[in-house]
Amino acid sequence: MALTKKQAERLPATLQRSPRKAQDTYIHTLESAEKTHGDGEAAHRIALASLKHSFEKVGDHWEPKDTKGPSDAQDAKRGRAARHRTTKTTGGVDAFASKAHLLDVAKRLEVRGRSKMTKAELVDAIDKANRSASAASLRDEDRRS
Repeated sequence: MALTKKQAERLPATLQRSPRKAQDTYIHTLESAEKTHGDGEAAHRIALASLKHSFEKVGDHWEPKDTKGPSDAQDAKRGRAARHRTTKTTGGVDAFASKAHLLDVAKRLEVRGRSKMTKAELVDAIDKANRSASAASLRDEDRRS
């Protein structure tokens, strides 16, 4: 079933540029979370956490992950521990992916110096490149409006 116009308007910009399955996952979880937690930040965090189990952020959009599961140590937490962030998130980067996968993503995002980076450095560099790509896409959309 297609998203309604109202549902599509609620998608973050990165999800508007993402596969339909990612959009459906986010909206379905968001609407379910809103029934329990109300329309607020908690519902959006829950929807994003659900999305990150099956998708990873690459540049200005989300792509299916090779293996489903949490994408970082924060995402792996449950309940109270998840609400009280003690661990830094990776912004949708799949920190549990192989270094080869991270190198491939970094190459696609044209991250400089990637071949000499550790896995943790790759995750940080990809997160930074993702944020830059998302910001550039938003600027382009604003110019077209």
